[in-house]
Amino acid sequence: MSGLKSQIAEFIQYLRVEKNATPMTLKSYAEDMEGWLEYTYELHDGRLPLLENINSPEIRGYLAAMNEVDYAKSTAARRMASLRSFFRFAQRQGWCSENPAASVRNPKIGRRLPLFLSTDEINRLLAAPDTTRWQGLRNRAILEVVYSTGIRVGELVDLNLDDLILDEGMIRVRGKGMKERYAFLGHYAVESLMAWLNQRPEILKRRPDKVKGNPVFLGSTGVRITARSVERMVEKYIKETGLNRKVSPHTLRHSFATHLLNAGADIRSIQELLGHKNLVTTQIYTHVSLEAMREAYDRAHPRSHADTRRRNAA
Repeated sequence: MSGLKSQIAEFIQYLRVEKNATPMTLKSYAEDMEGWLEYTYELHDGRLPLLENINSPEIRGYLAAMNEVDYAKSTAARRMASLRSFFRFAQRQGWCSENPAASVRNPKIGRRLPLFLSTDEINRLLAAPDTTRWQGLRNRAILEVVYSTGIRVGELVDLNLDDLILDEGMIRVRGKGMKERYAFLGHYAVESLMAWLNQRPEILKRRPDKVKGNPVFLGSTGVRITARSVERMVEKYIKETGLNRKVSPHTLRHSFATHLLNAGADIRSIQELLGHKNLVTTQIYTHVSLEAMREAYDRAHPRSHADTRRRNAA
């Protein structure tokens, strides 16, 4: 993830030193790039792609998302100009051969859709861990917490005991830039966490001298679990349940947002729960809500397209 971040930092430095940009201009470029970076991070399931793999449809999707959440045309135009400048700089640096933002003018082209699991698939995944063993108790708690709160895997592994407010069904999350927010835990997540916490002291005894910060989740050696370990755990259960999907912990975050939207939650509330700085980033989930509404409409409305097809078939 640091590759694209460092390239953007180098671009901002170039503007500061070579172009002698004013502090206000630098601030605008930094904000524009941060907004696009966050959108790209969510679009690629919690990973940032190589610069050379970013294409024009993705940039069009970003522009479309800005239009859909009613960004001012001047703001969207400025952000696109910043992206074009960044990619021109990247070409000169040899980081990419094409400027995918150069030809982007029309915001109507669709976006890549985030992968999410259905509620049935989520239930199968959450039931996969063997809770007769300590690893299963921990893994069930991890899966329940991520799906219940929508937190990023990096935020999950950073959780400490004093971040848990179980009597109120909440956790304190430290997001990007160490910005704190609160996330809600459902009943099943609280139960799973308590079951794991009852087992945790036994695992902690294995390496008490190596543990820093009272981490909630421990690895088999008794120290804080890593993001990669969580990813491998999810991959393992996906295979065991036969879901045959390319699923990562970030997919649970996508599923969290998708299911809330489909149930009628307000997109700005979801933005806060996900810790998105920009509403544009959250906008990538709204296609699911629209699809669900279309299906409900087709099922229920007496003059829907589906109803016409049913009558024609008869």
